[in-house]
Amino acid sequence: MTYEELLIEHDSLNILELDLSEVSGLKGLYYNGSVAIEQQLTSVEKTCVLAEELGHHYTSVGNILDMDISANRKQERQARLHGYNRLIGLTGLIRAYEHGCTNRYETAEYLEVTEEFLEECISCYREKYGVYKIVDNYIIYFIPNLAVFKRI
Repeated sequence: MTYEELLIEHDSLNILELDLSEVSGLKGLYYNGSVAIEQQLTSVEKTCVLAEELGHHYTSVGNILDMDISANRKQERQARLHGYNRLIGLTGLIRAYEHGCTNRYETAEYLEVTEEFLEECISCYREKYGVYKIVDNYIIYFIPNLAVFKRI
């Protein structure tokens, strides 16, 4: 899903591109139905940031900026997981495999996400699912590295 598609799908939200460089290096910020995205990011970076900020819209409650608070860290993780599932998901990893992607760079490019976003997604899935996850006729390995195999 592209940045433009996310914007169209969420046109009821107030989504703005602003210069956030003065706000302690934030790439995005969600507050009460409004999303701010750093305007200097590439389109692919904006897509990844917007997906996470939409995760905050759907999963977060209150001000969660203080990461010293355990409940805030949990809400941050939920928002990120929402973004990973929306842009990548287990089926996206399978689609990339079926498309012939053989490494993380190709997979990120195919899924139209940054390599960093893909790495963070895989790490999150590793924490959630462990060594591997079976989806239909596929086995997705997260340890030691991302690998997808079709079961016979």
